Amino acid sequence: MLYKLIYFFRTGREKPLVQDTAEIGQAYGRMRWSVISSITLGYALYYVCRLGLSVAKKPMIDDGVLTAEQLGYVSAAMSLTYAFGKFVNGFLADWSNVRRFMSFGLFISALVNLAFGFTSHFWFFVVLFALNGWFQSVGPGTSAVALSYWFGNKERGTYYGVWSMGHSMGESLTFLLTAMVISALGWRYGFWTASLMGGVGVVFIWLFLCDRPGTYGLPSIADYKNDHGDKVAGSADKIVSTKDDISTKQWEVLKNPAVWMLGLACASFSIVRYAITNWGVLYLQEEKAYSDVLAASIISANPLLGVMGTLLSGYISDKFFKGNRKVPSLIFGLLFVGSVSVFLLTPPGYLLIDILSMSIFGFVMGIQLCYLGGLMAIDICSKKASGAAMGMIGIFSYLAASLQDAVSGRFIEASKTVVNGVVKHDFGTVIFFWIGAALLSLFFVFSIWSVGQREE
Repeated sequence: MLYKLIYFFRTGREKPLVQDTAEIGQAYGRMRWSVISSITLGYALYYVCRLGLSVAKKPMIDDGVLTAEQLGYVSAAMSLTYAFGKFVNGFLADWSNVRRFMSFGLFISALVNLAFGFTSHFWFFVVLFALNGWFQSVGPGTSAVALSYWFGNKERGTYYGVWSMGHSMGESLTFLLTAMVISALGWRYGFWTASLMGGVGVVFIWLFLCDRPGTYGLPSIADYKNDHGDKVAGSADKIVSTKDDISTKQWEVLKNPAVWMLGLACASFSIVRYAITNWGVLYLQEEKAYSDVLAASIISANPLLGVMGTLLSGYISDKFFKGNRKVPSLIFGLLFVGSVSVFLLTPPGYLLIDILSMSIFGFVMGIQLCYLGGLMAIDICSKKASGAAMGMIGIFSYLAASLQDAVSGRFIEASKTVVNGVVKHDFGTVIFFWIGAALLSLFFVFSIWSVGQREE
């Protein structure tokens, strides 16, 4: 039974190479667009199944379902399993049929979201969110593997940026559609809506995502694009015959100190990113007295502008910095620190400043998410270990996100006051934890300044 399960998820065997050049060109043209559209939209719907709690927190607190501290622990449980799951599933993705593996992860996540709407018990939420985190972690590694095998070195940044729009698209759908559903029907319906949308994503991924080129009788992307770097032609896509090579490349990822520094940079970045994503709506409701819908709408500027940032991120580094991600990462990192500081330190009553600062934050967050969230790691690691590289970055990122949820929830709960039965929280302490993390991210990026790209 276990063997059949492993065989089902494993990448297919390579077929004899197609000899017709025109047929190869037509197949690559069709399948590359199928791959990029399926992983982008599919990953957006992964996010919808992950972020429902972010807009449901205030209604759940008001209904007496969970406290702010409990909500922090629930989010931390998901971030913790996501961190380890991203590491394990990233390594597994290097060996998998990405169409089957990615659609399966979203299918289980959608089922778990359906279950969210039927419980009110703290420990059930902890267990379900932990389970959701594990299966959510399937998405990034499978997407990275698909990108590496269907898009060449010289175009990787641009297409990685296109895929990264999925993060922001999913956040936008959550903060707009899910928030409206929750406002109209209650928090339970928000989770049920996410489950339905996740089901749509499962079907889309299953129908349109493709396994590796060799399993369709196509040459490797390096041969097709004549984009080999330092590698010998035809060596990049021999999955079945190079098992030991894949293991070796994955081990190199684990030993690479630059990957560890990138992991710490992404960890610090993730503290700020998820602080705004998970607590930003509550912050605006309680610190600046915005309504539920207005607070969610302001935060929605973050992913909306993030779409533009992620779309342009790879193009900016490919076009203007010749594939060097470090220089633009530091430039936009400074804007990241500045925008989040203005957003958090501006007193109530300045709606336009809140919108503008969150818009800038969203744009540069989208860019940094692309660079720090995986592209820079993929650049300096072998293509055969792309999933492993994403897994390494992921475990740093989401351990930090888990820490952020627990620490932020503790700080926020400690500041709670109750006046005439109304719960009020003070964010005066926790915002300096968030700003400090943004500064640390810049430091860790600077620490790998001399590290170059790896082209094979």
